[in-house]
Amino acid sequence: MPLLLTGRGFRNDLEKSGCLAIHVPLEGGAETRLLRRLRASGYRTQIISARGLGDPEVFLFQLHGVRPPHLGHQSVGRNGAVGEIQQVIPQLYELIIENVPVVLWLLEGQVLSRSELLTITDLCQREPRLKVVVEMGGARSLRWQSMKDLLSSY
Repeated sequence: MPLLLTGRGFRNDLEKSGCLAIHVPLEGGAETRLLRRLRASGYRTQIISARGLGDPEVFLFQLHGVRPPHLGHQSVGRNGAVGEIQQVIPQLYELIIENVPVVLWLLEGQVLSRSELLTITDLCQREPRLKVVVEMGGARSLRWQSMKDLLSSY
């Protein structure tokens, strides 16, 4: 249990690798404690779901367009079939402006493809302030490993 009391081992592994794959107990609680320890050590945190992430680099760092869902019968006039594109600010825009380290916690990371996971790992290499924790599923006990190690075992 001392691991969860301080979170120092987790934080050191996260700082060293930049991107961690984590397996958490299904009853929950462990990830909340780790996030609280990261915030206490100076990190800003953001929790989002990996479902519907699309291109990770564009979604997290660039201004991008999003179309509303198609709602069935609409007029064939201007923008009736596809809808107008709405410009959305990047997900990490407000957090990355300041010069503080940021931890992005991705829920349901098991739905991401290998190429998306590689892109996220490369983002952590290019942006030293960004650290990413990807939940890759459940386990009986809390365990994590570097994303590079996980991807090399595929």
